[in-house]
Amino acid sequence: MNKKVKSMTEQDIQNRINELVNLLNKYNYEYYILDNPSVEDAEYDNLMMELESLENRYPQYIRKNSPTKKVGAFLKTDLDTIIHQNQMMSLGDVFNSNELRDFDEKIKKVVHHYSYVIELKIDGIASSAHYEKGLFTLGATRGNGITGENITKNMLMIQSLPKILTKSIDIEVRGEVYMRKSVLENVNKKREKEGLSLFANPRNAAGGSLRQLDEKVTKERQLDQFSYTIVHPENYGIKTQVDALSYLEELGFSVNPYHKHCKDIDEVINAIDEYNQLRKTLDYATDGIVIKVNEFELYDEIGYTVKVPKWAIAYKFPAEMVTTKLKDIVFTVGRTGKIIPNAVLDPVYIAGTVVSRATLNNEDFIVSRDIRIGDYVRVRKAGEIIPEVVDVDISRRQEGLKPFEMLKYCPKCGSPIVKDGSDVLYFCKNPECGGRILEGIIHFASRAAMDIEGLGEKQIEQLYSMGYLTDATDIYLLKNYEKDLVSLERFGQKKVDNLLEAIEKSKQNSLDKFIFGLGIRFIGAKAAKTLAKRYKSITEIKNATYEELCMLDDIGEVMAKSIVTYFQNDKHVELIHKFISYGLNPISSLDHTSLIFHGLTFVLTGTLPTMSREEATNLIEEYGGKTSSSVSKNTSYVLAGEAAGSKLIKAQNLGIKIINEDEFKHMLKTVSYTHLTLPTILRV
Repeated sequence: MNKKVKSMTEQDIQNRINELVNLLNKYNYEYYILDNPSVEDAEYDNLMMELESLENRYPQYIRKNSPTKKVGAFLKTDLDTIIHQNQMMSLGDVFNSNELRDFDEKIKKVVHHYSYVIELKIDGIASSAHYEKGLFTLGATRGNGITGENITKNMLMIQSLPKILTKSIDIEVRGEVYMRKSVLENVNKKREKEGLSLFANPRNAAGGSLRQLDEKVTKERQLDQFSYTIVHPENYGIKTQVDALSYLEELGFSVNPYHKHCKDIDEVINAIDEYNQLRKTLDYATDGIVIKVNEFELYDEIGYTVKVPKWAIAYKFPAEMVTTKLKDIVFTVGRTGKIIPNAVLDPVYIAGTVVSRATLNNEDFIVSRDIRIGDYVRVRKAGEIIPEVVDVDISRRQEGLKPFEMLKYCPKCGSPIVKDGSDVLYFCKNPECGGRILEGIIHFASRAAMDIEGLGEKQIEQLYSMGYLTDATDIYLLKNYEKDLVSLERFGQKKVDNLLEAIEKSKQNSLDKFIFGLGIRFIGAKAAKTLAKRYKSITEIKNATYEELCMLDDIGEVMAKSIVTYFQNDKHVELIHKFISYGLNPISSLDHTSLIFHGLTFVLTGTLPTMSREEATNLIEEYGGKTSSSVSKNTSYVLAGEAAGSKLIKAQNLGIKIINEDEFKHMLKTVSYTHLTLPTILRV
C-alpha cells in the first residue's frame, strides 16, 4: 500500500473513490457521447488504475455506477437501441512488459499449451455487423456491451465493409470503424470553412460520423472498418484466431494486415517496439496492441470477468514525446473567469499533427517544473488529443532566462485576478470581462449546449468584435441583421439562412441543454440533466433552496451553492428574462408524475428471469428510485430472483417488502412514460 493511501482516513478513501467515479464518468461521457474528450488517454488510464486499486482494497465503498463495472459507455438516446445476443466485452489494459508477463502468468496457471496473436489496436468505434444468407442486415455499436445503438443505415455507407459476403451464411462479425488521418484533415478543413468546431482526432471524428441521424453525412466522412472477431467461430469450423482472420478475408472483410502469431509472451514483447515504430507511418490512429490467446478451445477454461475476457489484453503504447522550444506563455480566460496558461511553441510534429500550442495547466504546474520562456520542453499528445508540456530539458537551458511569474491582472479586461476556492487556480471576477463573455457565448452555442449549427467559435468571435453579439441573448436578435450578415466574410446568403434556421430550432431545445448552456459554474451536462429531471422549468430551479438542491443525487454542496448564487445575481436573472422574451422557455420533457419510485430504495438479489440486474437498476433509477448493495432498515423493496441468498434472509428478518420480477413489472405498468430507452420495457 503506498504512503499516500496509508495516510488517508476511511472517509478520505470514500471521498476519493466518489471523486474518481464522478470524474471518470464525466470523461466517458465526453469521449463516447460528445466525441470531444477533455483529457488525454494517459491521464484517464492513471485515474482508472487508481480507482481500481482503491476499489480492490476497499470494496465496501464501490459505487454502483463505477466505470470499472461497465463495458463501453453511454448510449445516445437519439438512436434506436438493440440488445446484443452475445455481450460485447471490452479489454483490460497493460502498460509495460512486466504487466504483460503478469498477464501471461495468470494464463499459465490455468492452461499449459497455448500461443498468442497480436493485432494493432485501432483507435475507433467498436461495431457489430450481422449477416443473413451472406447479406448485411444489421449494424450496431458496442454501447454498454449489452445494449448498443442501431447504426445499420450508417454502416451501409462504409465501403470497406462488405454488404454481400462470398458465402451464403449467417454470421456476426465484430470490428473497429475508423477514419483515416488524411480524411480527417479534409473533414476539418471543410468544418473550419463552415465555422464549425474541429474534430480533435480520428477517433472522435469516427464516433461523430457513425452516430449521425443522416446517413448521407456518414457517407461523406469516408469511414473504414477493420474486422477481427467472429462470434461463435466453432459454427464455421474455425479453431484459432489466426484462422479466423484468414476466414474473414475469404468472406470479403477488410482485415488489418499487421497481425502476428507468437509462440509465447517473449515473442509478443519483442514485437512491441517494431509495432510502435510502424504505427507512426500509418494513415490511421492506433494506440496499442491487442494480445489474444490464439486457441479458441481454451477461452472458457481461462475464463472471463464481468467486464473483460481473461484470455486477451490491450498493451497501450507510451505517449509520444518530442522536444521543442518554448517561445512564450500566453493566457486565456474561460467562461467562468478561469485564467489558463498556454505554451507557444516552435511548431513540432507529434502523433500525426503539427503542434504549436500546448496547455501548461496552472501556476503550480509551471513553478514546480521551473518552466521558463526560452526553455526546451518535452511535449506529448497522448491519445492524439490535447498537447501538454511535460517537463524541461535543463541541460539545454541558456543563461539569463527569467523564472515564471503569474499574472496579477486579467489579460482581457485588466481586472485583478484572484484564487477562488483553490490553491492553484486563478479567476477574473469581473462579470463584464470581454474574455468571459465571449467564452460564455461560445459555450452557449456549442454542440453540448444549445447546438446551434453554423455558429462556431470563429463566427462568434467575428460577430462579437463587430458588436452584433454582446451576450448570448443577442444570438436571437441576429435575424434583425440578416442583410448585414450576408455581406460579412465567412457568411453568405445560404449560410445565413441555415444559421437563422438553426437559431430558431434551438428555441425548442430541452431544459437540460439550456441549463448547461447558461454556464453555471460546476454544473456540467450530467448535473443539468439531474436538475431537469427534478424540476419542470428554469423558474422552478431558480426558486429551489440550497437544502433542497443538496438532497438531489449528483448535486453536492458546492454545486448547490453555485446554483443558488447564480440565481441571486440580478444580471443573470435579467439574462434569463431576456431569453424568455425572445421565445426560449424550455420545460422538462419528463412526465414528473411518472417518478413512481421517488424516495424508494431497492436492493437486487439473485437472478431475474428475463431482466439483467443492470436493466432493472436502470429502470429503477429512470423512475426516480435508488438501488443499494446491502439490505437495511432504509430499504423499501428487495427485488429477488433465483438463488437470492443472504440478502433475502436479512430482508425477511427486517420485515422488508420482497417482490419478484412479475410484481416489479406490474408496478411499471401503472406508468404513462414515453421516454424509456431500454428495449426491455417492451416485455412488460
